[in-house]
Amino acid sequence: MQKESRDIEIEVVAYSGYKANERPMYFVLGMQKMEVKSVLDRWYGPEHDYFKVHADNGRVYILKWNRILDAWFMVKILDGD
Repeated sequence: MQKESRDIEIEVVAYSGYKANERPMYFVLGMQKMEVKSVLDRWYGPEHDYFKVHADNGRVYILKWNRILDAWFMVKILDGD
C-alpha cells in the first residue's frame, strides 16, 4: 500500500566502493535519522539510481540518487514488506 508519492530531498550517507553512492546506509527524513537495514531492490536509469530499502523503523522506502545533481530524494514510503 502506497503512503506517499512525491520526491522530497533528503540527506543520505552512502557506501562508496568501486563507484560513488553504491548503496545508502543511513538517511534523514525530517528530523529522524534512519538506518538502512537492507536494500531490497535497486535499478538504474540514465540520470538516477533507485533503491528500495527497508529502514530500522520497519518501513520500506524508495530512494533516488540524481547523479547529475548529486542529490538524494525520497520518492515513496511503502508499508513494510
